[in-house]
Amino acid sequence: MIRIKARAPTGRALVLPTVWGAVAVGYKYGCPLAQQDGLGARVVTSAVFFAVGTGLIFHVRHALLRELRLARRAARAAQNVVLRPLPPRLDGIDVAAAQLSADRGASVGGDLYEAIATEHGVRVVMGDVRGHGLAALGTVAALLGSFREAVHDEPELGRVLRRLDRALARHLRERARAEHPAHGAADLDNPVAEEFVTVLLLEIGRDGELRVLNCGHPWPYVVTGTRVEQLACGDPLPPLGPFPLPAELEALAGGRLRPGESLVLFTDGAEDARDPHGRFFPLPAALRDAVRDQPVSPQTVLRALFRALLHHTAGRPADDVALLVLRNGRTRGELSCPGARGCQAPTHPQPAPHV
Repeated sequence: MIRIKARAPTGRALVLPTVWGAVAVGYKYGCPLAQQDGLGARVVTSAVFFAVGTGLIFHVRHALLRELRLARRAARAAQNVVLRPLPPRLDGIDVAAAQLSADRGASVGGDLYEAIATEHGVRVVMGDVRGHGLAALGTVAALLGSFREAVHDEPELGRVLRRLDRALARHLRERARAEHPAHGAADLDNPVAEEFVTVLLLEIGRDGELRVLNCGHPWPYVVTGTRVEQLACGDPLPPLGPFPLPAELEALAGGRLRPGESLVLFTDGAEDARDPHGRFFPLPAALRDAVRDQPVSPQTVLRALFRALLHHTAGRPADDVALLVLRNGRTRGELSCPGARGCQAPTHPQPAPHV
């Protein structure tokens, strides 16, 4: 758990208020002018106390601003550790990602993403924790820590998802014990027990083959030239947390990501963003506008989408928003067969989720 501690006032910080207070008391009881009842004396006394009060206000304001700067610096450091910046290229895949917190002035939120090159391919996670802001940071840290280990250890994407599910369960139990130590176990009436996380797991093979596992998360968009279509692989599994995973987990085949094609992953804060009139953000249309001028890079697409989103919400999104753009930058000779667009059923039938 990450904590930001407020520092106790130091002796140096207390010197100026003490001096100002001593000046006011000394003037009131030690200056003959302060004992007079004339109009001039009252004006001078009022001016002295006004100056003392103003000085104290400015001192307190300066101290609060200094503490705020330290807190923001700590929040940025926490974000760089938990939601670390992604490299611009991973095993031939061009990458760009960014997150926007709904909490004003915050640099962290409840969205998570990561992309790692492994011997099994480039593996990607995009998730959305219930809630937003600093309260969700612990859950984000638990899931990303588990993902960064599991993607290297587990050959199957389904086993990576099980590791994430177990990490979330442990984190929620620990939170429940911390918030209700008298119970010794998770309290079912505790809001922690009702938390959930939507997760999208992707694996991009060396030949561009896509394998997908989706737990209640929005499906990504595939960008081919100026064409935008959604990569939908049937009904997703339930979000992690409330329901157990199926006994058998097998990733869905999502066709192939051809050279020059891009995948745009996002959290539901993007599609659910509303303008002052209550209209939802048209993400597909904004994405088509972003790729209208070819060629485009993932960074260009990312900047265009965030610019359109902030314009649509008048700079005040109601939920955290995360965007991740993956572009296949490999040459065509590196891919074996072109494959077909769209999702195919796995070799073995996938069981329905247990609810």
